[in-house]
Amino acid sequence: MSMLEVFVCRAQRGHGKSLVDEPVVAMPTEQERRPARVAVMLALAHKIQEAIDRGVVQDQAEAARRLGVSRARLTQLLDLTLLAPGIQEELLFLEAVGGVEGVSERAVRPVVKHERWEEQRLEWTRIKR
Repeated sequence: MSMLEVFVCRAQRGHGKSLVDEPVVAMPTEQERRPARVAVMLALAHKIQEAIDRGVVQDQAEAARRLGVSRARLTQLLDLTLLAPGIQEELLFLEAVGGVEGVSERAVRPVVKHERWEEQRLEWTRIKR
């Protein structure tokens, strides 16, 4: 009696989902570099804050509605602009290499909780280790 193994995976292509015989894995190359997600989020936060300051949007609530995010999420993004300038510069130059992020936005949130830039720098140093 022979044993029959069936390997079935769920794959999402376009808007539909289907079952396939082999897993579909897009492996990034080692050389693939792109801006880190946290860098993109920080740049977006500055653009949103600029739009609020210039009066393009009335307030954070309107910006959240237009972007389709919750007010809490928008606050998290805008909090990134409160980081010490040196930390922001480091974040903006971070890259994801081969699909691996150096640091996540969630990891940066405890740094923002400190009001004083000196305390932020100490927390940032601790996180980078």
